[in-house]
Amino acid sequence: MRCFTVLGPSQSGKTTLVKALSEIEGRSDISSFSDRLSVRAFDYLGEKWGALDVTGGADNLACAGHALAASDSVVLCVSPDPHDAPQAASYLRLIEESGVPCYLFINRMDTAEGRVRDTVAALQTYASHALVLRQVPMRDGDEVTGAVDLISERAWEYQEGQPSNLIEIPDAVRDREQEARTELLEHLADFNDDLLEQLIEDKTPPTDEVFSLLADIHQRNELIPAYLGAAEHANGVNRLMKALRHESSAAGALVERLGLDGSAKVLGVYADNRKHVGKSILVRDLQGGLQQGTQLGGDGIGGLVGVDGKPLSGALEAGGLGVAVKSDHLDPGKAYSEGAAHDLPDWIAGHPPAFRRMLTPVNDRDDARLSGTLARIDSIDPGLSLGHDEDTGHIVANLQGPMHLRRLMDTLAEDFDIEVTEHPVGGSYRETISRSIDKHYRHKKQSGGAGQFADIVFTLKPLPRGDGFSFDEVVKGGAVPRNYIPSVEHGAEESLSRGPLGFRVVDVGVTLTDGKHHSVDSSDFAFKTAASMGMREALKEAGPVLLQPIHQVDIHVPSIYSGQLVALISSLKGQVLGFDPHPVAKGWDIFRALLPAPSIDELFQSLGGLTHGTSWIESRFDHYEEIHGKEAEKIQSERAEAMA
Repeated sequence: MRCFTVLGPSQSGKTTLVKALSEIEGRSDISSFSDRLSVRAFDYLGEKWGALDVTGGADNLACAGHALAASDSVVLCVSPDPHDAPQAASYLRLIEESGVPCYLFINRMDTAEGRVRDTVAALQTYASHALVLRQVPMRDGDEVTGAVDLISERAWEYQEGQPSNLIEIPDAVRDREQEARTELLEHLADFNDDLLEQLIEDKTPPTDEVFSLLADIHQRNELIPAYLGAAEHANGVNRLMKALRHESSAAGALVERLGLDGSAKVLGVYADNRKHVGKSILVRDLQGGLQQGTQLGGDGIGGLVGVDGKPLSGALEAGGLGVAVKSDHLDPGKAYSEGAAHDLPDWIAGHPPAFRRMLTPVNDRDDARLSGTLARIDSIDPGLSLGHDEDTGHIVANLQGPMHLRRLMDTLAEDFDIEVTEHPVGGSYRETISRSIDKHYRHKKQSGGAGQFADIVFTLKPLPRGDGFSFDEVVKGGAVPRNYIPSVEHGAEESLSRGPLGFRVVDVGVTLTDGKHHSVDSSDFAFKTAASMGMREALKEAGPVLLQPIHQVDIHVPSIYSGQLVALISSLKGQVLGFDPHPVAKGWDIFRALLPAPSIDELFQSLGGLTHGTSWIESRFDHYEEIHGKEAEKIQSERAEAMA
């Protein structure tokens, strides 16, 4: 079996294309692995095929890398409108990072109004590989009626829902066909000296040799051929399927591309937790022979069914797809030999999740169960990562976007009977002090028996931003015995967990200068208490100020949108640091800015509309910055209500 993935932006007709390809010869077996991935298994000209259909949209792009890793080739389905080209930029970038040989399918040619060459030129902006037309359209007025193959030089007239008719090349398209054919041959000649020599000598190269050369070049992933059609009407799909059949390599090339050795038997492609079934994982057999009980990753396969969900009568063939059940030790995004699991290249992980939401169970009794369930989902969801809010301790889900969040919440409710509420993750605010003070504090308590006594004098001072907490002492004459000084330090540091404004205190220094002790009533506990209570008073007197976290944000964005980000960052009270062309991804910029952490969610939401879901964010903490006035008062008030 050979497998290919079909990718494309939302509304590009990708799923219609997959259906049309898989039903050229009739029925296909389909399995829906949630709403992000479906699999079709079908026969074409006596060979078995598998098509992986990844749902379009930015929230689902993280799933695409796993599908590509298991594919021999990929079809990128796009709109014929040149203005829609940026929507395909993320897919082209991932495809080129993966090294999977790609076919471009310009869909919905029945609605095309502009020139195909303009569409290809617009897409070329985002591709390092040359995009080369394999066909040119035939038109009757503004309507596309068919296509001419540039190698065989045959013209095919589209028929509604049926194979195309072979006709003579119309005179009106002959000049354009010759021009496009010359361009194609010149591109191919860049990779073959014999063809180059024939073109120089003005000889016509044999058609079979050109087909063979194109197949070889494509398998080496050195260019991207572009095909035309309208999948909804079954136009052009047979020509694309023939190209897949003649030019796609088998699973052996996949093993080499992923850097695996000969021991790798199986790829984990995608997984789902199915109600009443448990964990189910789509696998691809690299060598053939996979069946129930086969040892993978140090344990046996519990069960194996076909893509259609029916039990398999025998073992999978080389390159075959199956679904492993009762095999919880298997995970997607891994390769498995008999005794071990092997990591796949980093590109399969996609871009990091940047949409953060705090999750809390509706029913308190589900608190412990929620944590365990999310861990199970995290192990199979390539776009999810989990953390905890450092202020509240609640679980934080890092997601691909709002649709991903909705899907996660539905899964928790429907498959695990856990209802949750979601909340934005607030900024991790801190506080510090604005001036130095000297403080004297005495702790004295007598309640029968041994009492408590500790007397300390210390200086509290602000430190440079980012220095954290420091402690030293200049006590003379044993006023505070040496064995009690560590307790003073512990008490002072402990008091920083919550300052007078309600947040953790940072960037302060304490110097113990003097004190007194009692030979009977002094103790470690007494000096620790004195330091803690004295610090709380001192922090109130030292001019507390609120700090908000500032993150450095790197926005990966198609260059066409970079200029629009300047105004957006300014509106979010951020600072633009600049932008540069991406060092590897053609047509992309890395736009850098400093932004208050609470504004990152708003940035995420705004980017979705501004860049049509093509950009993504990487952020990291940079520094804390003072915040004053009504904004600070509002944050303090909200904090007080939350802690009440």
